[in-house]
Amino acid sequence: MLSDNIKNYRKKSNMSQDELAEKLGVSRQSISLWETGQTQPTIR
Repeated sequence: MLSDNIKNYRKKSNMSQDELAEKLGVSRQSISLWETGQTQPTIR
């Protein structure tokens, strides 16, 4: 699942949700929602 891939990538890269959010230009809450499968990222 996409949510698992996001979480695994972040942990493998030793990043916090805040750090990944900053790199992607989104909020930490967005990362949290993606990782729990509550929402999915949109393509811009």
